[in-house]
Amino acid sequence: MKTNLKTAGFAALTLAFAVSAWSAGQNIAGKWQAQFDSQIGVQKYTYEFKFDGTNYTGTASGTNDMMTNAVALQELTVTSNEVSFVEPLKFNDQEIRVEYKGTNTAEGIKFARKVGDFGNEEVVVTRAKDTDTNSPAAKP
Repeated sequence: MKTNLKTAGFAALTLAFAVSAWSAGQNIAGKWQAQFDSQIGVQKYTYEFKFDGTNYTGTASGTNDMMTNAVALQELTVTSNEVSFVEPLKFNDQEIRVEYKGTNTAEGIKFARKVGDFGNEEVVVTRAKDTDTNSPAAKP
């Protein structure tokens, strides 16, 4: 009997975690935008996150006075209120790892952005206006 209760408890905990992760994925799915000042000037970014029921994927496209960059995000992880990923950036023939770690807030997703060994920025991304705000995926 104790084994059955332990098994049922473990199954309930696993289900709760899966529902929490699913909700978080639905929460960030869609297009997000940011504009921020960095060591190389003002940057404008669009991030797009997709959730297919089990996997998270994403892209980032950014522009500044020096370049345009569009990449698939790597190491994308979503939990109940945190998002993290890596943007592989190529700058002057050099690969730079840009690490993001963010938290859902009332204003959007607030990220700490670490650009290789070059610098750090705080970035708040907000849902893009062209995202369908009536869908469950569009609610922050």
